[in-house]
Amino acid sequence: MNRRSDRALPALESPYKIWLQTLPIFFGVMAISTFAIFNYQKASSSIVNATLYALRTNEVGKSELGEMIYFRDKFPWIRGEMNQLHGRIDIRFAVKGTKGKGMMRFKSVRQTRKGFFVTQVWSLEMEDGRILQLLDESTADDPFKKITSQEEAS
Repeated sequence: MNRRSDRALPALESPYKIWLQTLPIFFGVMAISTFAIFNYQKASSSIVNATLYALRTNEVGKSELGEMIYFRDKFPWIRGEMNQLHGRIDIRFAVKGTKGKGMMRFKSVRQTRKGFFVTQVWSLEMEDGRILQLLDESTADDPFKKITSQEEAS
């Protein structure tokens, strides 16, 4: 096979065209990955685990959702803010049990820098629109306060 050394070279595509085509795909993958990583961090936090455990042991929650209370979806999406450094927690996520499904909301704030978190809202919105208050303020039955009072004693 003989080739001429003075033949014309093939035309090359501009590298800018390739960059312009692949850059949006790259940024899209990066954005989705970032959201997934931050959501995984929220889903595996001690706050979410504690609220899910408290919901499992709550009588109202058990009567409405049934047994085996856990996240509704295989990959749960935790909505809201979880900022322990500045003392603001306001999250919600979907839960399910053997009897029903709902959206649990938990809101807690810390007024002072070294103060304790105070639970303001802990509710369960059922699929039919009913909102059940899991935090019974009349009896001061805050399941999260028991943990902090044990820490104060030690």
